[in-house]
Amino acid sequence: MIPFIDLVAQQQRIRPQLEAAFLRILDHGAYIMGPEVYALEAQLSAFCGASHTLSCSNGTDALALVLMAKNIGPGDAVFVPSFTFAATAEVVAWMGAEVVFVDVLETTFNMDPISLEKGIHTAKKLGFRPKGIIPVDLFGQAADYDTLQTIAEKYGLWVMADAAQSFGGTYKGKKIGALAESTTTSFYPPKPLGCYGDGGAVFTENTELLKVLESLRIHGQGEGGDKYQNIRVGLNGRMDTIQAAILLEKLTLFPEEILLRQKIADRYSAGLQEVAETPFVRDDCQSTWAQYTLKVDPSKRKELMEGLQKEGIPSVIYYPLPLHHQKAYSSYPCATETLPISESLSKAVLSLPLHPYLDPEIQNHIIKTFCDVATRVRAKKAA
Repeated sequence: MIPFIDLVAQQQRIRPQLEAAFLRILDHGAYIMGPEVYALEAQLSAFCGASHTLSCSNGTDALALVLMAKNIGPGDAVFVPSFTFAATAEVVAWMGAEVVFVDVLETTFNMDPISLEKGIHTAKKLGFRPKGIIPVDLFGQAADYDTLQTIAEKYGLWVMADAAQSFGGTYKGKKIGALAESTTTSFYPPKPLGCYGDGGAVFTENTELLKVLESLRIHGQGEGGDKYQNIRVGLNGRMDTIQAAILLEKLTLFPEEILLRQKIADRYSAGLQEVAETPFVRDDCQSTWAQYTLKVDPSKRKELMEGLQKEGIPSVIYYPLPLHHQKAYSSYPCATETLPISESLSKAVLSLPLHPYLDPEIQNHIIKTFCDVATRVRAKKAA
């Protein structure tokens, strides 16, 4: 079976450096918030151009820390795309606030500005206070931040970019990380830049917000980093030093790996465009290709996946059910009565293996097999 994401090949490139980093940590003994954590924060800021970087325990906590710093609570409305992973909505619910689900664009899978404006009006009609927007850069491509920011300014809202899948990409020539007042990302192992456990980060252009985030990250600690003088209700959001050390080594490979991901995506799209709808990326964006996601005929998807599986090729559905149809979130309002694009995409999407170390021969095998299986399935349905 071909691995969907291969972390072993990358590790082989940097194994000696990783082992040396682990020994340094064993020697200095600062296993939590050690010097590697602060070095990582500085290098991440330099990489993406953000004014400040705050590392944390995982991508979900990164989102939650910003909401906590913004004092989001009951009666507040935060706008989230329905076609995404649950964490983006989950953190809003943690705060006791109202998630308002917004539809996405059929082309990029990212937040639809028209649906967003409808969602703002819906929230006001329901008596909620619109406060913020959390666009998600799905599968590695940035949302349309200029348009979304214009809407945010019109209604007095803040924007927090959920870049869990897109860190390393660009939007209109700018690196993702400094496109909004705050941006969050995840370093979960399969991400384009991932560690070997959990990790996340918040990027911000707001120095005052950073001070609050630093306090919240360590149990709401007081001035001077005194964790036994709590001036806020915070959380345990610190990053392990070992994870920071791993990310420091991986960051040295990251620019090259982004280019390798793009080459593989280009080859996939050239080879699969006759049998499926290949991903659309705006001319002014560079995707990190966290996932390579096709659209296929919903009536043929299950049989297509089974055919690929028989040939040792894994495929995954991201995401089989939009959030507004999930049991945990079914009581939260939507921008409109239905969110038709989110609902249709969940029936049609299909993701194929993509990572920087996918051998060209395996790429060709995946393309040929997909085309062969798709042709057989199409012929069977037509018979």
